[in-house]
Amino acid sequence: MSDTYQTRLHIGADIEAVFDHFVNPELLVTWMGDFARLDAVNDGIFSVDINGVLIRGTFIAVERPHRLEIAWGEAGNSTMPPGSTRLVITFTSVNGGTELVLAHSALTAVEAAKHAIGWPHFLERLQMAAAGKNPGRDPWAT
Repeated sequence: MSDTYQTRLHIGADIEAVFDHFVNPELLVTWMGDFARLDAVNDGIFSVDINGVLIRGTFIAVERPHRLEIAWGEAGNSTMPPGSTRLVITFTSVNGGTELVLAHSALTAVEAAKHAIGWPHFLERLQMAAAGKNPGRDPWAT
């Protein structure tokens, strides 16, 4: 059985800017993680170190600026190995900003519970970063 974490939020920033915060390594680490190696093309590398958690996978689909699909997993995690889950993010221009819909599927119940805590934390930081504000040092950083 697999679980899905899903959320929707409005970000007060242009769709291109929000999209860039997922595909540009320098921008991604302003709101999530401390190192990123990204090759944002179909089958390109998706590698992000998030406070000691080594997320590894590939970009499955890159449809700028409206949709990303990422095979996502964690190095060393036997229940969620690299590339074993799917992260789908859609971006829509709405009211001078961007509506973001994020669905992270193929999660075990334990991983879904962790992601239901992690994604809201990081997406709040994304809302600030994409709008040009500094979210500051991640309080979860070790």
